[in-house]
Amino acid sequence: MSSWWNDSTDQVTVCSRSALVELAAVLPAAGRFIVVRLDGTRMTDADHAFYEFSDALLFPGYFGWNWNALSDCLRDLKWLPADGYLIVVENAPRLLPCSVEDRHTLFQILAQAVRHWASPFGQPEFKVVLLCDRDDEAALLRQEIADAVHKMR
Repeated sequence: MSSWWNDSTDQVTVCSRSALVELAAVLPAAGRFIVVRLDGTRMTDADHAFYEFSDALLFPGYFGWNWNALSDCLRDLKWLPADGYLIVVENAPRLLPCSVEDRHTLFQILAQAVRHWASPFGQPEFKVVLLCDRDDEAALLRQEIADAVHKMR
């Protein structure tokens, strides 16, 4: 069993498709868990990223279609109550290919949302997994996320 799920409470998790994960390590023992699958190839720019997240997580009509609104919605989710949330982004290395700045902003927002929900006081679990085709892609993406998150501190 891989322990990536339990070891990544305060960060976005990056793994290759070859990583082995037991279902029990991903899902909570009980309760309602929402799993959302997104495709990085569909998020070619910020507007497409906003659409994909909004569509998958059923963002409310007041969603503002900007980075601040995405951050706010990912840290709220009261319209979609659950005991936990898992966001899986396939083809993650292909996210936002035309703007490194937007890509880093998205990584920062995802990391902030994971940290926001990581509370010992019974808040829902919130995990983000970025899937890569190969181990070398995963290693590069991990470093890019670390750099982006380091910039926001």
